[in-house]
Amino acid sequence: MAFCTNCGAAVAEGVRFCPQCGREVGAQTPGGPAPPPQATGAPPAAGGVTRNVAGMLCYILGVITGVLFLVLEPYSRDPFIRFHAFQSIFFNVVVVVIAVVLGIVPLLGWILYPFFLLAAFIVWIVLMVQAYQERRWKLPVIGDLAEQQVGKAQGS
Repeated sequence: MAFCTNCGAAVAEGVRFCPQCGREVGAQTPGGPAPPPQATGAPPAAGGVTRNVAGMLCYILGVITGVLFLVLEPYSRDPFIRFHAFQSIFFNVVVVVIAVVLGIVPLLGWILYPFFLLAAFIVWIVLMVQAYQERRWKLPVIGDLAEQQVGKAQGS
């Protein structure tokens, strides 16, 4: 297995361009030798956390970590991390609003409340796993809103 001299990503034998950074496999960037290859295949951001871990961490404490990753450099510049941060914020706001409504509605709401919380927990776990696998798994409506926010930031 060969490694890209620019970003350190694993490159299959015979491949001319790196699938991670797009540079020619034998070419080096000005400024010295390439960093050693990373175990996850994703190079770490300047802060030391790889983008897949940062994307997953956006969901850990909901709105709190979502906002943190939107304001912390260099994560706030990465569209992948911004998407997951916005989706985390929107998802948690929706979960809280629905939980409050179900808690207020008598009988039917109280019966549905535990099932809703279980479903929200499962979706939360799936979102973290998908982010860790560097996938942009979009929730209906919420994922579109998150993509719009990322697009607005890139357009300005």
